[in-house]
Amino acid sequence: MKNFWFIIYNAIVVPFLYIMINTAGWFDKKVKRGVVGRKRIFEELILNAAALDKSKRLIWFHSSSLGEFEQAKPLIEELKKDKTINILVTFFSPSGYENSSKYPYANLISYIPFDTFSNANRFITTVRPDLAIFMRYDYWPNLIWAMKSFKIPSFIVDATMKSNSSRKFLFAKNFHNILFRDITKILTVSEADSDGFKVFGCTENQLRVVGDTRFDRVYRKSITAKERNLIKNDIIKNKKVFVAGSTWEMDEEVILPSFITLAKYDKDIIFIIVPHEPTLIHLEKIENEFSGKMKTIRFSFLNNYKGERVIIIDSIGILLTLYTYADAAFIGGSFKQGIHNVLEAAVYGIPVMFGPKIESSQEAQQLLLLGGGILIKNRSEAYRQMRNLFSDKDYRNSKGKICHQYVQKNLGATEKILKEIYEVI
Repeated sequence: MKNFWFIIYNAIVVPFLYIMINTAGWFDKKVKRGVVGRKRIFEELILNAAALDKSKRLIWFHSSSLGEFEQAKPLIEELKKDKTINILVTFFSPSGYENSSKYPYANLISYIPFDTFSNANRFITTVRPDLAIFMRYDYWPNLIWAMKSFKIPSFIVDATMKSNSSRKFLFAKNFHNILFRDITKILTVSEADSDGFKVFGCTENQLRVVGDTRFDRVYRKSITAKERNLIKNDIIKNKKVFVAGSTWEMDEEVILPSFITLAKYDKDIIFIIVPHEPTLIHLEKIENEFSGKMKTIRFSFLNNYKGERVIIIDSIGILLTLYTYADAAFIGGSFKQGIHNVLEAAVYGIPVMFGPKIESSQEAQQLLLLGGGILIKNRSEAYRQMRNLFSDKDYRNSKGKICHQYVQKNLGATEKILKEIYEVI
C-alpha cells in the first residue's frame, strides 16, 4: 500500500502542487518570493553545510512560518547550550525565512525544497541531519520517506489532531495511516490530540503527550519584555490600560465604538491599539474613528505625549511587551479569520477578551471554559464586558488570576521534548 500512495503522491499530487504554486506566483508577490528563493537552495546549502563541524550532531527543525518557528525557539535555544550540536532551520513560507534569516541560534537557515522525490533525497544527502523535527503540521511525505530510508529519526512536535480533521476522511485517512508509520515520535499537545493520532494506527511507542512549547516561549519572552520600558511610567500612572492586540478592521468595528462609550464614563482609562497591519491607510482610518471624540497619538510620537487617551502603535514586534502595561486585553483576529495568540496576554495574569472565531485556538477555548477568557459577539456585549472589567477591580483580578494559573500549569513542554530528543540522538 505504501508503494501505491508513493506513486499517487509523486505522479499526481506533487505535479499538481507544483503547477498551483508556480501559477500563484504570477499573482501573489509572497508566493513568488518563495519560488524565486528556492532556485539556488542546493547550491547555498552545499556551500554553507561544508563549513559545519562534522563531529557535531545536526538537528533539523522545520516550521511552516513564523508562528510555528516561535514554538521551536525554546527547544533550539536549549539545545544550543550543548556544544556538540548544530542546528538547521528551514521554512516553507517567505515570511518565515526572511524574518528569521539572521536568527543567531541556527547554524544553517534555508527554505525547505519543494517536495519531489529527487529533491528530498538530495536534501537529506546534502545536510545529513541526525534528527528531523517538524513543528505542528508542516510535514512532507517525500522527505519523511527519504529519512526513513536513510534511518534518520523524525519527530512531529506540538502535534495536534482535531476531531473533525480532513485527514480523517476517505482516502486521506489511508494515506496518513501509511505516512505516520514512518514518523519516529509524535509529541502531542494534549491527550485528545494523542487519541486523534491513534485513529491512524499510531502506536503507544510513537505517541507522547508533552504539552505545548508556546507556553514556555511566551513565559520566557514575558520575563525579558518587562525590562524594555517602552512606555514611560508617568503616562500610565494611576491609569487603567486596555490593550487591543493584532486587530483587523472587523475587530475594530466592535472594539473602538465600545471603548469610546466606555471612556465617557471612565476618565482613568487609556486605550493602546496594535493593528495587525500598521499601514498608513489603516492608521489613518483608526485615527478617523476617534476624530472629534478623543485625542490620539501614534507610538512613534510618544515623546510628545500630552494626555492623549488613545495610543496607536505604528511599529511591529512589540505587542507582547505592550501587554505588560495592560489591565485587560482584547485579542484580534477573533472577528475575522481566526484569533491570534491569547497566551501573549494571558501570561501577565490579565483577563482576555475575544470575538467568536476561536475554533483554531485550544487556548482561547480553554480560557473561556475556565472563566479567564471573555467571549463577545457584538458592540453591546463588548461595552458591557469592558464596563464590568474596568469598574470592578476584584472581578478583573479574579479573571486575570485564572489566566495566570492556566499558563503556569502548562509550562514545561520544552524539558519533556528535550528528553525525547536526547533518547534518539
